[in-house]
Amino acid sequence: MPPLPLLPENAFSILKSMPKLIPSPTRVTAAGNKPKLIDEYVGRINTTTPGVSIAHMRSPGGWLEPGQTPEFEEYTIVLRGCLRVESKKETLDVRAGQAVYVAANEWVRYSTPEGDGAEYIAVCLPAFAMDMVHRDT
Repeated sequence: MPPLPLLPENAFSILKSMPKLIPSPTRVTAAGNKPKLIDEYVGRINTTTPGVSIAHMRSPGGWLEPGQTPEFEEYTIVLRGCLRVESKKETLDVRAGQAVYVAANEWVRYSTPEGDGAEYIAVCLPAFAMDMVHRDT
């Protein structure tokens, strides 16, 4: 695995001068075959931060989203359950207490194959944007 990149200089621009409370997330619409909850705490929508997005995800068992080739890197920490991460080279089952890194411009598909679904935190660099995700059609 290549070394992980450093955060861009503007990644935490909202926090440069002093601590700022982010009082609540914004609920974002999710892609996939079943309803999934995405609460963006930091990102283009909730804090107008283009350099990084941090979202709390909760997806039900059997959830599957279309494949995508995003222009951003994604770091995901699984809090509960199992998140399946498919690339063109391998399939990883990432479990609670584990994390996964997906490089920008790499095809990936996420799913939650187990009955109880999964809960996880996703961090995207730069921040997630619909015009940067490039989902399969």
